[in-house]
Amino acid sequence: MIHHLDERLRDEARRYRLVFACPDCASFDPAETERGEGVAAPPERAPRCSLGYPVAPHVSPSLDDRDEIIFCKAFELR
Repeated sequence: MIHHLDERLRDEARRYRLVFACPDCASFDPAETERGEGVAAPPERAPRCSLGYPVAPHVSPSLDDRDEIIFCKAFELR
């Protein structure tokens, strides 16, 4: 579901601690690195959704750098 993000929604999302991004979802499989922080994961270990949904539209939890918010229909809070 795509919702236009205005100041009211930004304020309410912060106030009520709305989470919607992949890192907060139980189905999210984060990238693993072999050499530690800051090293890109090989393509087979890139961040992914265990259900097969694309993570690009949902991976950033930032509300400041977007005009819309996309809620994943399969989101399940960790």
